[in-house]
Amino acid sequence: MAELTTAHWNRVFAVNVTAQMLMAKAALPLMPAEASIVNLASVAAHLGFAERAAYCAAKSAVLGLKRALAVELAGKVRVNCLCPGTVDPPWIARLAGDGDDREERMAAMAGRQAIGRLGTPEEIASVVVFLASPEAGFIIGSVIMADGGMTIAPR
Repeated sequence: MAELTTAHWNRVFAVNVTAQMLMAKAALPLMPAEASIVNLASVAAHLGFAERAAYCAAKSAVLGLKRALAVELAGKVRVNCLCPGTVDPPWIARLAGDGDDREERMAAMAGRQAIGRLGTPEEIASVVVFLASPEAGFIIGSVIMADGGMTIAPR
């Protein structure tokens, strides 16, 4: 917290919250009835992570945005939120960095999930596709955890 700058805080909120609000605002006039908005948050909205205050706060704000939009748009557009656990895109490799203990850091990130591995982008995408589909027509204002059990058994 001592090193957190207002500029960093604002950038994290712009990328994670404001962008989703602007996208919804732009898309709504173009969306057919019974369309779907799927906001992306994170397990960080439910768990605290050291040195990630801005990220955790921004992802929590996404949940608030989802709740407000779900109520406002009920009966017109479904709004739900997906909270992934740690997924294995290229930025996780960047977080792990280089060096002799890189594999240990990657294993530690995988070990945070109860399932013992990182998620895949395809697993997360399949949940988004489901939430956007007519098969999810009765799911409104929900938070779906796709976190490999990270929030049921945090490590």
